[in-house]
Amino acid sequence: MKISILTPNYNGARWLARAMDSVLAQELAPGDELEYLFLDGGSTDGSLAIAAARRDRLAALVSEKDAGPADALNKGFARATGELVGWLNADDVYRPGALAKAIAAAQAHPRAAFFFGKCRIVDEAGTEIRGFPTFVKNACFPFSSRFLIQCINYVSQPASWFRRSALAAAGGLRTDFKAAWDYDLTLRLWRQGGGARIPGAPLADFHWHPGSISGTHYERQFEEEWRAAVADAGRFSPQAAIHWAVRHGIVACYRFMNRGSV
Repeated sequence: MKISILTPNYNGARWLARAMDSVLAQELAPGDELEYLFLDGGSTDGSLAIAAARRDRLAALVSEKDAGPADALNKGFARATGELVGWLNADDVYRPGALAKAIAAAQAHPRAAFFFGKCRIVDEAGTEIRGFPTFVKNACFPFSSRFLIQCINYVSQPASWFRRSALAAAGGLRTDFKAAWDYDLTLRLWRQGGGARIPGAPLADFHWHPGSISGTHYERQFEEEWRAAVADAGRFSPQAAIHWAVRHGIVACYRFMNRGSV
């Protein structure tokens, strides 16, 4: 099976080499194939030199102005040819064996649209932080359902992948969203066959830092997630009411955790 991985980037040189190398170091089973696409928004910080040093292992190296990560990824989706697709942001990393496990899950669950596993939240040194949000997400896994995903976003984007055929049916990422376009896509992918959990150890590390979307736009992120849930489940649904309460609880927790983080 071919798996296509996309990395959108704009002036992410500080962490980019680590992210790209975590993709390129993945070991796949015989007969499986990695297609890696690098999508740059016109960086001026040395990002292109980092990508160019790995050019011989990239299926595409694109540098052009875009309207943000969602726009860049939509362009990348049009180029991707793998049966399975995912993206890794320039400040996140895959853990060893992640892609092989994603492919194995896709083969074991042929009707599922997407696949997800555990993901750590780490600081710049790679030390795990914010263990409570991770605990809550992982606690949702055994009860995974469309109802639950409408109530709370428990799928961590760096540790999730989806079938390209499901993406074609669901449609691309919303470019009008600032932060929750991944959750919105998850809701639409669920309609194409649901999600299958990948058991075992964490598959990726999400790098939290003050300049990340979760660090600077978390209130808008959770407001957008609620809007996406309302659009999917209905404004007067119990899921929308539960999500509203969850949203405000999470924002309160983030405000508390972010004290002194800047």
